[in-house]
Amino acid sequence: MLKVSVVSKVFYICGVIDEKFIEILEKAGKVFMRYGIKSVTMDDIARELKISKKTLYKYVSDKQDLVHKVMMGYIQMEEMACSDTFSNAENAIDALIKLSKHISKEILDIHPSIYYDLEKYYPDGWEVLVKHKNEFILSCMTDNIDQGKKEGLYRNSINADIVARIYVHNVDAIFAGTVFSDTKYDYATIFFESMRYHLRGICSEKGIAYLQNRIKEEHLEL
Repeated sequence: MLKVSVVSKVFYICGVIDEKFIEILEKAGKVFMRYGIKSVTMDDIARELKISKKTLYKYVSDKQDLVHKVMMGYIQMEEMACSDTFSNAENAIDALIKLSKHISKEILDIHPSIYYDLEKYYPDGWEVLVKHKNEFILSCMTDNIDQGKKEGLYRNSINADIVARIYVHNVDAIFAGTVFSDTKYDYATIFFESMRYHLRGICSEKGIAYLQNRIKEEHLEL
């Protein structure tokens, strides 16, 4: 039985079973996150991975194909992490706090051009991201709101579908750079503020009291 990392397991789920290819996808993803996508050439990838371009082209047909496969693996990994976070949280508020911590850590080192590069130059990779937002994230947030209402932590008057769509739109705007294109704030700081705004807007009095206690317990910035 092969010993593989969590990321490797994700690529196996995506149908990638060649260990060398898994290594290429993992490392290529890190290069894209660090430098952006458009500015990185296949020569750069090969040099960073310490392999020949001939070896690289054994596994992908071109850069579009590489970006698409990297995105598929990355999104699958994020969906697994999100599902695990939500299923193991004590309640709806804890689920969003844990999710916020995870995402803020993940996006600290993301190059600011990633979102723009995907949308403008890599349609297949962009489509993977759009589907993730409009289906998986929307469903998670809708379910979270429904759960919070049942727990008495969120206001009963909230329309879960509308609020979940607003949340997805707001996160979309953050990463698109349409609101914070010339700001001094990093993604992690902006995302934390967005999550605080979201939680305080939907919490009931009981939820606000619980949230305030959680903030004190963990010295959170929410």
